[in-house]
Amino acid sequence: MTPQQRHRCMSRIRSKDTRPEMLVRHFLWHQGYRYRLHRKDLPGRPDIVLGRLKVVIFINGCFWHGHSCQRRFPESNAQFWRDKIYRNRNRDYSNNSELEARGWLVIVLWECELSRVKQRKATLEKLLHTLQLLESPSIRPYQLPSHEDDIPNIAAEDTTPYIQ
Repeated sequence: MTPQQRHRCMSRIRSKDTRPEMLVRHFLWHQGYRYRLHRKDLPGRPDIVLGRLKVVIFINGCFWHGHSCQRRFPESNAQFWRDKIYRNRNRDYSNNSELEARGWLVIVLWECELSRVKQRKATLEKLLHTLQLLESPSIRPYQLPSHEDDIPNIAAEDTTPYIQ
């Protein structure tokens, strides 16, 4: 491709309202979940924000975020693309860490997980299952007891001292 052709192609790639993002949004809406899009007050401007559950969902493009399914870099200007994807991955890690520190659950869905119908269905079912678990009032995040004496024995652990 000539530089002009490459520029034209790359300028048409959107960062919002992508096909994978729209699939997830439609799925969540039809399941009864209401959400906000691209909240500016959260690190990384998550694609979908479920405020009531404190869940953010990022739908990442495999090429742009360096997913393991992408094995090749463009041959032209390869170092630029390596550096760009490396920066994107570092930024993603930093944003996710900040969100988790603020108490948000971060879910990352990859473009390749939503491309084939069979895999898309399984991915969306896992997402729905996760959200349903979070809605259940009986499920609480596990927290360690404050004192070592309060730590319960594991069910299979024998509490009697060993005698020879």
